[in-house]
Amino acid sequence: MSLDHAEVRSVIKEVLAEQQEHVKAVAHEAVAAVLVKFGIHEDDDPKEIRADFQHLRKWRKSVEQAQSLTFKTVVGTIAAGFVAAVWMGFKVYLGK
Repeated sequence: MSLDHAEVRSVIKEVLAEQQEHVKAVAHEAVAAVLVKFGIHEDDDPKEIRADFQHLRKWRKSVEQAQSLTFKTVVGTIAAGFVAAVWMGFKVYLGK
């Protein structure tokens, strides 16, 4: 049995289409399993899930901003204390 070029291409396309459907199904099952492990079920409302993730992102960004501000405040306080100590030392050195 000899197949011509067009028939070979047709068979290859069919096999690839079947494999693609299988890969999609496996990927869907894997993603669903991961979401269930995170406590998100397939029957949950996608709009609610999206809103939850948006809220989580806002919370994360606000925590990062608070950490940055805290660091700046600590550095500023240390720098102000150092400058005040130098100034007081300078005043004592001058005798005022």
